[in-house]
Formats: sequence, C-alpha cells, structure tokens
Amino acid sequence: MSRSMRRPGPDLQNVTTGAMVAIVGVFSSFPIVLQGLTAVGASPEQAGAGLAAAAISMAIAGIVLAWWRREPVSCAWSTPAVALLAASQPLADGFAGAVAAFIVAGGLIALAGLWPALARLVTSVPTALAQAMLAGVLASLCMAPFRGLAEAPEVALPILLSWFVVGRIKRILAVPAAVLAALGVTLWAHDFSLPISGGWMSHPVWVTPVFSPEAVLSLGIPLFIVTMATQNIPAVAVLRSFGYTPPPGPLLAGVGGISLLTAPFGNPATCLAAITASMCANADSHPDPSRRYWSAVMAGVFYSLFGFFAVAVTAVAALAPPMTLQVLAGVALLPVFAASASGALQAEESREGAAVTFLVTASGLTLWGLGAAVWGLALGGLVLAVRSWKR
Repeated sequence: MSRSMRRPGPDLQNVTTGAMVAIVGVFSSFPIVLQGLTAVGASPEQAGAGLAAAAISMAIAGIVLAWWRREPVSCAWSTPAVALLAASQPLADGFAGAVAAFIVAGGLIALAGLWPALARLVTSVPTALAQAMLAGVLASLCMAPFRGLAEAPEVALPILLSWFVVGRIKRILAVPAAVLAALGVTLWAHDFSLPISGGWMSHPVWVTPVFSPEAVLSLGIPLFIVTMATQNIPAVAVLRSFGYTPPPGPLLAGVGGISLLTAPFGNPATCLAAITASMCANADSHPDPSRRYWSAVMAGVFYSLFGFFAVAVTAVAALAPPMTLQVLAGVALLPVFAASASGALQAEESREGAAVTFLVTASGLTLWGLGAAVWGLALGGLVLAVRSWKR
C-alpha cells in the first residue's frame, strides 16, 4: 500500500476544526499584537508587516511540525509575549531595539530545544513567579475596558456587552464576538464606509536590529521566559494529556528557529500553542486520533490566509475610534489574567514571593535600564528564597 493511501488527506471535519482554530487563534488576540508592536515603537506599516510575519510564521511552524510528527501540534504567536510588549515602554533604539530583543528571544527558544540544560534552567523558575509576572504584565491592560466605560462608553459598552453575552452562550466565541462589535463601532464612526488606501495584500518590511544590553536584558530575556513558561511548556503537557508523545527538543527548536528567521520582519515570538492544541487533539477534531494532525495542518493554512491580508486588518484597526483596540485587547486577555493570577497565588508557600512579583511588575518600575518584569522576578525570587531558607 502506498504512503498516500495509508495517510489520506484532511476531511471536512479537519477543515472545519482548522478554520475554528484559526478564528479563535487570530481574532482572540490580534489586537494585542498590534498594540504590543505599536507600544515598542513600530510604525503603522511595521506593525502591519509584523502582524503578517507573526501569522505566516505560526502557519509554517504549525504545518511543518504537525506534518512531520503526525501529531496535532498547533502553533501560535505568543500572546503573553505581545502583552509584555504592550505594557512596555519603547527602548532607546526604538523598534530596531525591539527587533533585536525578538531575535534574542527566538534564539534562546531554539537553543533551549537543542540544549536541554537551558530548558531545565527555565523550568526551574518557580511556576508561581512566572504566572505572577504574567499577571502583573496583564493587569494594566485588563483595566482598559473598564477605563473605557468612563472615557469612551460608546466604544467600550458594545464590545463588553458582546463579549459577556456571547461568552455565556459559547465561551470560545466571546472574543470573536467582541471583534465583530469593534468592527461595528468602527463602521458606525465612519458612516459605514472604510477609506482604506495602500492595498489589501501584506508585504514584508525588513527592520535592521540594533542590539544593546537594554534590548537583551529588559525585553529579550523576559520574552523568552514568559513564552517558555506560559506557552511552550504547557503546550507539550496538553498534547501528552491527549496521549501524544511529542519530543520537546525538536518542537522548541522548530518554533524558536522560525521566530529567529521572521523576527527582522517584526514577529515577536512564535510558540507552541496550548489552547488551540487541545482543540486539534480532542475527539471533536476527528474520531481517529491518528488523523487529528490534519486539523493543525489546516489551521496553519487558514493562518497563512490571514497573514496575506493582515495589512488590511491593520488598516481597519487604524480607523477605529480611540480606546477601541485597548478595550478589545483587555477583554481578550481577561481569561489569561484570571488563570495566571489564580496560579500565582494558589500555593501558600510561594504566595508572598508571587505577590511581590505581581506588584513590582504591575508597578511599571524601571531601574538601570531594566524593566518591571525583570525586577518583579528578581525581587519575588529573593523573597521566595529567604522564606525557603528560613523554613
């Protein structure tokens, strides 16, 4: 029997699952990507190209890794990483410095896949502190929808209501519903006419990186830690929970390598996905576990289609009324914030250190060129170490 007969192509169930995965993966977080890239100095053209590069990168990684392993390996842009960007201040070297940080983060992820000692070092960071750092990064972003109720109620109220009502019916569709509400608000603001110029197809924009200690320490290493601790490592655990046995090393090398190659075009970080992996790996994806990898492959195909038209999405977002993207990003991140805050404060023995990490990170503290996320981990780790030593 030929190889093609042994491994038939995708069926309708794989295609529909892949489409749903792409809808959830893209429309639940693309506003955060745009907000994060803009926060670290990207121009509108660079932000659009970065969004396209991020989508194409996770499309390629998802298709290649799922096809190679014959397992439902799903890839995504790192939502915690872009949330970290959105809560950051521009570096002294502007977006060129941020791109250098993207390269550092991607290189470290690839190295963690090739050098197990580095992966073990990252996993030695207490989970409570990593979750607290993420919650601290997300805190200010998740306040935006509620600030919007006072500053721009005509924008915030439709988005919040759509997110809440649809979420009570089907949680996975809550954020896509909020995106549609934001689109409606934008159309209303422009009399249902969107004056988009410059074309609908994306094109790459090269950014020459400028490396500096600030880029590496203040942004590159935190991007690496938050992506590994909150995305890559849980994603492998999710696949194993469904009975698959992916080797972490090659998968990390794969997503790190594609991140490294696409970083100069504005891609912050590509990672293994946990939530969309569970969508591809469960029985709704396909009754036959050996054919569920096709759902991840099809998700990659749909991701690539979004990447080709990402510039149009960016153009529409640029026409949105003030506060629209902030409100949309805030509601998209609320479930992530709730999960990370709960995980950070759950264990009593690490609660005090996690609280310090959370508060320092949320404070926005910057000293000697190092950002709040670095100081949060350092001071929270110090508190945790002292308490452990006393015990």
